Amino acid sequence: MATNYIATPDDVWLPLIDAKTAANDINTPEGALEVLGIYSKAEQDYMSFSILQKHLEFLVDRHEHFSGLEVEPDSLGELFSDDWTRELMSIVVSKGAGDIAQSHILWDQYYNWELEILEKASMDKKPLLVNVIENILLARLQQPHAKHQDTYQSYSSFTTAHKPPSEYESLLISASKLRSRAVKEYEKREASEMVLAAAGYSLDAYATYIAAERRRRDPDYLILCGLYERGLAEASRRQFAGEHGAERATQMFWVGYIDFVNSQGQGAEFWQRATRSAPGSGEVWARYIRFLEREQESEASTDEMDAGQNEDIEAAYARALSTTLFSRGRKSDPEVDADQIVPLVLARAGAAKRAVEAGHDDGDGLATLIKVVEDGIAMVRQASSSGDPRFRLEKFLSEFYLSLADVPDAAVQLWASTAAHYKSSWAAWVAYTDVLIRTYHHDLARKTFQDMSTKNLDYPEALWDAWHNFEHAHGSLSSLEEAIYKITQARAQLETRRAREAEKAYAAAAAQYAEQQAASLPTVSVPATGATQDSIPITSETMDVDFPARADTKGKRKAEEEPLVTETSGGKKPRLETPPVSLKRDRENCTVFVADLPSEATEADLKALFKDASCGDIRDIKFTRMPETLVATVEFHDRDSVPAALTKDKKRIHETEIGVHLAWRSTLYVTNFPEKFDDASIRDLFGQYGLIFDVRWPSKKFKATRRFCYLQYTSPSSAERALELHGRELEPDRAISVLISNPERKKERSDADANERELYYGPIKEIRLAEDKSGQSKGFAFVDFESETDARAALAANNYELKNRRIAVTFTDSRVRAKNKERTTETGLGRHADARNRSVRIRNIPPGTQEGLLHQLLEKHFLVKRTEIFAALNEAVVELENPAEAGKLLLRTEPLILGGNVLQFSEEQAGPSHGQPAAPPPATGGMFVPRATGSRPRAGLGRARKPGLGAMQAPSSSSVQPPEQKGKKGQDDFRKMLG
Repeated sequence: MATNYIATPDDVWLPLIDAKTAANDINTPEGALEVLGIYSKAEQDYMSFSILQKHLEFLVDRHEHFSGLEVEPDSLGELFSDDWTRELMSIVVSKGAGDIAQSHILWDQYYNWELEILEKASMDKKPLLVNVIENILLARLQQPHAKHQDTYQSYSSFTTAHKPPSEYESLLISASKLRSRAVKEYEKREASEMVLAAAGYSLDAYATYIAAERRRRDPDYLILCGLYERGLAEASRRQFAGEHGAERATQMFWVGYIDFVNSQGQGAEFWQRATRSAPGSGEVWARYIRFLEREQESEASTDEMDAGQNEDIEAAYARALSTTLFSRGRKSDPEVDADQIVPLVLARAGAAKRAVEAGHDDGDGLATLIKVVEDGIAMVRQASSSGDPRFRLEKFLSEFYLSLADVPDAAVQLWASTAAHYKSSWAAWVAYTDVLIRTYHHDLARKTFQDMSTKNLDYPEALWDAWHNFEHAHGSLSSLEEAIYKITQARAQLETRRAREAEKAYAAAAAQYAEQQAASLPTVSVPATGATQDSIPITSETMDVDFPARADTKGKRKAEEEPLVTETSGGKKPRLETPPVSLKRDRENCTVFVADLPSEATEADLKALFKDASCGDIRDIKFTRMPETLVATVEFHDRDSVPAALTKDKKRIHETEIGVHLAWRSTLYVTNFPEKFDDASIRDLFGQYGLIFDVRWPSKKFKATRRFCYLQYTSPSSAERALELHGRELEPDRAISVLISNPERKKERSDADANERELYYGPIKEIRLAEDKSGQSKGFAFVDFESETDARAALAANNYELKNRRIAVTFTDSRVRAKNKERTTETGLGRHADARNRSVRIRNIPPGTQEGLLHQLLEKHFLVKRTEIFAALNEAVVELENPAEAGKLLLRTEPLILGGNVLQFSEEQAGPSHGQPAAPPPATGGMFVPRATGSRPRAGLGRARKPGLGAMQAPSSSSVQPPEQKGKKGQDDFRKMLG
């Protein structure tokens, strides 16, 4: 039976309890005790209110049955007496006391039973029972729970009925003081409980709630333990239902739970629960082994040799391996996470090492230690193809060989076999050369550097740096110069190869994107400059955006805005040259991700770490404290600083080994997932491959059909494992696209075969023609390039002649909405009034909220057209499809919660947007001075522009007089000007 080996949720236990109840004669003491036994076993696995309620009901029922018997069975004794039943019921109620949202369900059941006993009691027993119930009520008042007001009212009613009237006021005052702390503790967490319920008691919501509790200066032991128990129960139900990521959540909850209660001291029963619930967690087993080691030391120091209380370390380690969850039998079997094997082996090896150092081993301690670690290394290498990229077991054994055992040749052999196994790992080869240098095998180290300098390693720059440092420290002038020459050659070859690979990857990604767009979007035939027409999806959807007005009121182009023009031979049309574009801040290639930081790490620690590596100037450091770890991103001013920074991978800060990698190596670009997918769906799908750092969603302000996201893990290995999802059909005929977000794929492309009469600026994602209600072109269009660099280059086409028209090319301004010439809509209101009638302002938005996440939350309940966030105000405006939807949102009674904040809604007021700055005053002195007309023709596309009636020729600059020279004008002059 599964319940004998692993912990199971109430879905498994409830049918077993019913079967046990039916199979036994519960009218006999023996049969009732059999059923109570299975209740105890079920409650040891997870906290389940269904089981606890059923347990209480069974106790009440059996108490009533046996107390009503005229002749009691001889074997009954104290069983099911008032005191015996009261003690068992109080134990059952205490198991659910940590759930501050539901604990009243069990307590009310128990309290009602006590009142019934009081009513039936004789007069001589009532005073004693009144004191018992009063103590029960006072104890309950001091526990944080949702129904604290009802409990206080129950105490008031009980005092009125069973206490002297003269004591009523003093008792109530005393009870009010007693409960004040518990009330405050609950009120602090009431919003968190609402968020948890609104999230459907998801595992992410539990993790967030627990992390918030752990951050408190003085966490409440009862509440936090209850939270862990609730989270574990929910994770177990989801795990048995086959939900992705639930097993990982169970392991994480247990690790956090153990670390929290470790200082309180837990018995063997707690550890049995943990290992039954998470048998595949090496971290849980490692903590259990260290607990056994502490207990053995305590017994040895107090001369307590009773070994029957706790399991032996060797037996616990053997029991962990016997689960077969840490080994992989065949290559066809699923891979095993090496991060679960390593902590288990290190805990066992660490205990053996400390026993040897203390002289407590039986003489075979060294052999046992070496065998444990060597077997562990074999398990790791067999478990997965990537193994352990941090080489934690190899480092432990190597240090043991070099220091405690004093066999340096064994350390050299260890790293030689490690480098041979991980052939493409720069870290393995650097570690191998490092041990060669430490053991004074300098010639072999130099030969290894020379041989591996041109090999295809995952990060050869680190090996080159190590070689360069080695020659400076131990080489001659000639060997140093030879090393520099070979490194320079190898670097040139590597850059050439990477450039070719990047071009191939970029071309493949562009082709795949074009195919996906062509298959999913409606297209119209529009010639696209510089791209193949049949490969570019062009939608007829228009975007409401005006071109920004020029600051120059005289209509003259400034000198710095003129495109560069060069004459071509043969009198051909002038060719436009793109002005040089200023260099952008290269975050992708200048940022490293630092993982596994100790909780006390500071910015000064990271600056000192990278300063030692001569990494250059740091632009920015950002820490993020996650529920189970602390991570940071470090951005440098120059991308040349990154190779040196990456050499700090596997270094230690405050005795904790950290991981350093390029940020983009752990980032995925995910697209073409089902339309119903939201942030929670993406996290559930990808959470099975590792710890997710962040998910970034695009804004849907101007295009509601955008469906992609960037998902970043805390380690590159997790991102690589998640690539197996690429191409998987989550819906029929819809294969998800999952790719590493490599910034090298964003390089510009050239087209040597392009027709000289065409201008090519880069790959085009989409072209949208603006059309009127009759389907005729409005004379402008929107061209969406794949990169911002290409878009800036396309600005050189401004004023280019196309079909006897000069076109205007500018950037769209997201702050400006298109003008509606008719000024009215179907509702009869003006365009702005109609949009305002459908808009709602949202306040109390958490800082840093993504527009995409807000849009996802709202579109689950309403028909949303667009959202826009004003970050400086922590506010947003949502425009809905119609006024009815806006009214539905404003009248909603149930709270909408985002990031722990309850959102507040109000009508959007008339007037300028609160999120936009006021327009600057005009540069000229008068309000009605018309803009001067430029000498070049007006740009247009599709139809010529003619001056309208009443058009005025702007006066020249010489004819415009200052206001003080013309004299003052009154209202009559104003009317004449308008008339």
